[in-house]
Amino acid sequence: MQFEIKALRLSDSVVALVLDAVDESDAKAQAVAQGYTVLTVKAKQSFKALIKPRRVNFPLMLFSQELLALMSAGLTIVDAVETLAEKEVRPETRSVLQQIVSQLYEGRSLSHALQGLPAVFPPLYVSTVRASEKTGDLTEALTRYIVYQTQVDVVRKKVVSASIYPLVLLGAGGLVTIFLMAYVVPRFSRIYEDIGTNLPFMSRLLLQWGKLIETHGLMVLVLLVAVVAAFVYVAAQPAARNWVMQCVWRIPAAGERMRVYQLTRFYRTLGMLLKGGTPIGQSLKMVSDLLDSGLRVQLQSASGKINEGRSISYAMETHRLTTPVALRMLRVGERTGQMGEMMERIANFHDEEMARWVEWFTRLFEPLLMAIIGMVIGLIVVLMYLPIFDLAGSLQ
Repeated sequence: MQFEIKALRLSDSVVALVLDAVDESDAKAQAVAQGYTVLTVKAKQSFKALIKPRRVNFPLMLFSQELLALMSAGLTIVDAVETLAEKEVRPETRSVLQQIVSQLYEGRSLSHALQGLPAVFPPLYVSTVRASEKTGDLTEALTRYIVYQTQVDVVRKKVVSASIYPLVLLGAGGLVTIFLMAYVVPRFSRIYEDIGTNLPFMSRLLLQWGKLIETHGLMVLVLLVAVVAAFVYVAAQPAARNWVMQCVWRIPAAGERMRVYQLTRFYRTLGMLLKGGTPIGQSLKMVSDLLDSGLRVQLQSASGKINEGRSISYAMETHRLTTPVALRMLRVGERTGQMGEMMERIANFHDEEMARWVEWFTRLFEPLLMAIIGMVIGLIVVLMYLPIFDLAGSLQ
C-alpha cells in the first residue's frame, strides 16, 4: 500500500513523499530511516483501494516453509530472512521482511521483530517462535507450525469443496427459474389472453407474475440487485454473523457438530503450544479466541480451576469442553506427561470424524437439493401448460 508523507528535511524544507509500506507506522519508520522528520502520514487514495479492503496479504505459510528450508541448509536466521527479502518482488512483502532484518541487525530477537507486525504475524505464530527461542529449536517450531497450519487448511478445504457443488446447483436453478419467469411465462400469458379461456387460479397467478416482471423488468432488476447487495452487506457485519451462528447453534445436530469442530481447533492449537513449551495458562488465553462466546466463558471458568491446581481433564469435563474420546485421552496424557501429543491425537480423531460427517451430509443434501430445484422448475412448467391440457380435454 502507498502512503503520502509530509516531512521536514535537515534544511527545514517541507517535502512530500510517497512510500510503499505495510501500514502507517511502517511508512513513518521508513521516512525516519531516510533522515526525515515526519509531519503527517496518510494512505494514498486510489480506485483500487476504494473497491478492495486494505489488508496485508503476507504469505505466512510460504514464508515459514522457505525460512525452514534455508535454516535447515545451514544459514543463520539473519542470513535466511535477508535472502528472502532480496528475492522478493512484491513491495509489501519485501517491506515486511526488510523490517524484520533491520530489527535482527539491531540485536532484537526474531519474536520481538514479529511482534512489532501484528497485522502480519498472529499472536499464535509469535508465541511459537518465542517459545522455541528459549530452547533453541526454531526449525522444529517452524515444522510444527507448518504441520499445524496444513492440517487446519485440509479441514477447511474439505468444508469449502463440499459446499461448492450445492452453490453451483442453486445458481443454475436460480438462473433457469429467472429465465422461465422473465422470458417464457410472459409469452405464454399473451397466448392465453388471445385465446380468452378461463385459467386455473395457480396458472393465472403465475402468468400475472410473469407479466409483472416483463412490464417492470428494470425495476425488478434494480430491486433484486438491491436485495442481494443488502444481503451481502448484512452478512459482512459481525453482529449479523453472530446472530446466524447462534441460530445454527440452537439446532441440535448442527450445534453439536459446530461445538466439536471448535473443540477440535482448540485442542490442536493448544497441543501445538504445549509441545512448543508454552505454559498452560498462557496457552489457554491465546486459544480462547478460537471458541464461540459461550464456550469462551466456559474456558475461562476451566482456566480458573486449572490455576487452582485442578487437573486439565477435570476442569475441561466440568465445564463441558470435552467429548468422551477427548476426556479419556486427556487422562492418558496426564498420566504419561504427553499432554501436547494427546491433544493433537484428539484433534486428529475428531478431524476424521468431521470429514466422514461432511461426506455423509453432502451425499444426502445434494440429491435433496436437486429434487427441490427440479420440483420448482417442474411446477412452473406444469402451471404454464395446464391451461393447454384443460383446453385439449374440453375439445375432446
